[in-house]
Amino acid sequence: MKPDCIDLYSDTQTRPTPGMRAAMAQAVVGDEQSDDDPTTLQLCETVADLLGLEAGVFMPSGTMCNLVAILTHTRPGDELICDHQSHIYGTEAAGAAALAGVSICALPSPHGIFDVQQVIDAIRPATRTAPRSTLLTAEQTTNFSGGAVWPLPQLQAVRDAAHLHGLKCHLDGARLLNATAATGIAAAEYAAGWDSAWIDLSKGLGCPVGAVLCGSADFVRDAWQWKYRLGGAMRQSGILAAAGLYALEHHVEQLKDDHAHAQAIWRRLSACDLFRFDPARPSTNILRFTFDPESINAERFAERCRSEGVRVRAIGGNFIRVTTHLDVTAQDAETASQIMLSVARAMAMRA
Repeated sequence: MKPDCIDLYSDTQTRPTPGMRAAMAQAVVGDEQSDDDPTTLQLCETVADLLGLEAGVFMPSGTMCNLVAILTHTRPGDELICDHQSHIYGTEAAGAAALAGVSICALPSPHGIFDVQQVIDAIRPATRTAPRSTLLTAEQTTNFSGGAVWPLPQLQAVRDAAHLHGLKCHLDGARLLNATAATGIAAAEYAAGWDSAWIDLSKGLGCPVGAVLCGSADFVRDAWQWKYRLGGAMRQSGILAAAGLYALEHHVEQLKDDHAHAQAIWRRLSACDLFRFDPARPSTNILRFTFDPESINAERFAERCRSEGVRVRAIGGNFIRVTTHLDVTAQDAETASQIMLSVARAMAMRA
């Protein structure tokens, strides 16, 4: 990839800022496994307060947050319910099945947002011949479905329906703070009543690594044991946790700029009839589009854009995903839009 490439592949492509690197270098550290790392403890307490939950545990990745939550809430042979394009289902190497022994009931839903009736219909009656429905998960915001924001009443309704039927509820909050930036609704309001929830530090917040999984003190105690079993326990993790604390203090407001840059790209591309957006307009920092005519191939489009200095992601179904983030400026968004328009027009002329 060119050094000066505009990288819209994912918001995981961010690099630590100078201020974040300085905070990491100056971090006060101890042994995390002995609860002796003050910076890690501070980060966990800060995120738990942010989500309105009792306690938190620092994880190397969001994927581990999801897996540990599944392992803690379920037992082998159970079934979890989620969206059919969710990260848990399609992009975590079948960890739920391979390591937790849990099957998945994936709900087809527009833009990753399902409804109460879908949840009720998916819950299996108790029988000795079927898996037990024990866990509901939802993504806020949605990922491969286009960065949509769950409306708070609908998010609460599916949670309540699952709880009514005895299920636990886990909120995949990889981009939860993007939802907050878009709506003004506090992260704690979104997470209220969920049995577990987490936020990622390495996406829009710009950290090099890490996420924090939260829930009750009992949940975190059990989650810690699974973290250890999976090899996720660390020693002087405060160097990494310091990046998270810095990001929460300095980078949260930046998420609104990321959304504005996504809107700018959308305005330029949607004015051209070659692009079909789904959702029709971005809510946060993720855009998803395909093409008219359909003879424009998404994989080749991504390759052509990369050769012109813009990296985007082909995600299947002939869709492209574009993601803005901390390292993308307003000028980058304008330049990338021009290049994507040019590539699409050139490909359409040859089709």
